[in-house]
Amino acid sequence: MKAGRRSKEGRWAWRLTGFVTLCVYIFMFAPIVATVILSFNASMFGGFPMTGVSLRWYAKLLTNEPVLAAFQTSMWIALVTAIATTAIGVVTAFALVRFEFPGKQALSTLVILPALVPETIVGVGLLVVIKAIDQPRTLLLLVLGHILLAVPYVVLIAQARMVGIRRVYEEAALSLGASRFSSFREITLPLLVPAVVAGAMLAFTISFDNTSASLFWRPAGVETMPTQILSMLKTSISPEINALGTVMILVTVGIPLLGGLILQSLTRFRKKAT
Repeated sequence: MKAGRRSKEGRWAWRLTGFVTLCVYIFMFAPIVATVILSFNASMFGGFPMTGVSLRWYAKLLTNEPVLAAFQTSMWIALVTAIATTAIGVVTAFALVRFEFPGKQALSTLVILPALVPETIVGVGLLVVIKAIDQPRTLLLLVLGHILLAVPYVVLIAQARMVGIRRVYEEAALSLGASRFSSFREITLPLLVPAVVAGAMLAFTISFDNTSASLFWRPAGVETMPTQILSMLKTSISPEINALGTVMILVTVGIPLLGGLILQSLTRFRKKAT
């Protein structure tokens, strides 16, 4: 009797968990789905029911110079951030996993700290420092800020991969006369390729999609894609915003998917080679 009651309670608990999970997913993804659907609405007034299907708002984006400039700026910043962050993160992860040195724990905490502190706090803090030293906001400082925010995630990904790589491969190369740099380049780095690709894609996405920190660090007259959307929302809720939001979704979702396809291709190629 008790076993049957427990089994019934367990089923109800799982059903309740599934219902709550479904509600959470609907709450998270319903606005995204609505944005994508309304970006194809022919009417100038976004809302349901739709009056027709049209690509006019995407065509209008292609002639919107501020949007194109913001897109180009975001892509350039994200690309530089991904390259610099991947290089810094891989080298830092290699040092933290393979070597023992004074202050190692402090360095590890310092590297991960930007991921633990809210972006708004980091943005305000760096802005206060910039104002205190009377340094004007420049595009270089914006890129450095994005690198600061993305480095912890690349380090964590590279560290997780480094832990799974045995030291014996590097030690064998060193015993055969290879230098430490050659051992890293020829042995460790190829094994780190999945982490390198994943870290670069994640850093690109973090930079491209950053809003709060970019609001504080961008120089006057420079807009990124998220800040451009915010500035457009201040004037009116145009259907162009839905189209621009859809483009943002495609980039932020498409880049990780592309990274996954690249990793699968590299894995298959490596299996065939061996």
